[in-house]
Amino acid sequence: MNVLCIMNKINYQKELEKELNIITKAGKVPRLLLHVCCAPCSSYVLEYLTQYFDITALFYNPNIDGVSEYNHRARELRRFISEKKFINKVDVKVCDYCPEEFFNNVTGLEDCLEGGARCFKCYRLRLEKTATIASNKNYDYFTTTLSISPLKNSAKLNEIGKELSDKYNIPYLFSDFKKKEGYKRSIELSKEYNLYRQNYCGCVFSKRESLRKEE
Repeated sequence: MNVLCIMNKINYQKELEKELNIITKAGKVPRLLLHVCCAPCSSYVLEYLTQYFDITALFYNPNIDGVSEYNHRARELRRFISEKKFINKVDVKVCDYCPEEFFNNVTGLEDCLEGGARCFKCYRLRLEKTATIASNKNYDYFTTTLSISPLKNSAKLNEIGKELSDKYNIPYLFSDFKKKEGYKRSIELSKEYNLYRQNYCGCVFSKRESLRKEE
């Protein structure tokens, strides 16, 4: 690997901590629009960030394969938020299920490997929806829970977040939530609250890949 690339690699957890320190010193509680993919991935992120923000959890995931799966994940998110005690306010907004938005977005990329160009398009689709709402509704920040997964490219997520921040003039909260045992904590919370943990990301392509691995 190129030495310069290693030197220039950004530690997004440290970037997050810098911003949280600024918020703490200001003595304010900003409003955060947090894109969430499912209850397990949101569990630690909500527990962590509610110390600093009033949060709206935005469930917008048109990539999910099937309305029953979509509704199941949304119900689990609502249940977790209703049962978990948070320091600051946490609301939930569940968007209508519109799978055509996902399929239109990834046309021509159906045969891409998981974790590649198709996934990056999906990141952008969901983050752009979040940025648009955050800007229109005067939130102070937006971000996503997606970086908690060891299977998600946190550098790409933050790159897209920064681009959309510039485009919509709304601060993106840099993050790599899997760091500092965030992923481990999400598993602990999932067990504690008996959360439904799916074995694939959500889309039909990741579902097929998961089934192939089980064969």
